[in-house]
Amino acid sequence: MAADKEAIIISAESAGPAVVTANATIKRGDGKVLRKGSNGYTCYPQQEIIGPMCNEPVWDALIQAMLNKKDFKPDKISVSYMLAGEGSAIGTSNSDPYATNSDNSDDWVKEGPHLMITVPDPTMLEGLSTNPDDPVYVMWKDTPYAHIMVKIGADK
Repeated sequence: MAADKEAIIISAESAGPAVVTANATIKRGDGKVLRKGSNGYTCYPQQEIIGPMCNEPVWDALIQAMLNKKDFKPDKISVSYMLAGEGSAIGTSNSDPYATNSDNSDDWVKEGPHLMITVPDPTMLEGLSTNPDDPVYVMWKDTPYAHIMVKIGADK
């Protein structure tokens, strides 16, 4: 059991830089806290549908809203680290946050290392690309979950 816990922590910590992960809360995919942190970030391990990530609270709220199909409006600029990329996750549609099958999508993406950034005002996204081939682009534009994707490395 201790080995499983350590593997989950290692996976979660792979999402962010040490300056973030050293004092981040680590949670399993089901939300159980494995390590309490002090810097406001929460890191999660690789899961079936998404790679490891380290989130500021705004990102946790965005994900909960999306999972529950609720409206969401970020109240500030917020960062989520995904420095390990999507890993073995299936990826997602760039336009539809609820798409579940790449065969039914013409804009399916599976990114390598990247950052995700929310902005409090959707007009701040105007003029940014929605093309996932670009190094910086908007994912889920025109939805409450729209955010900026910033590629920082190639998928391995």
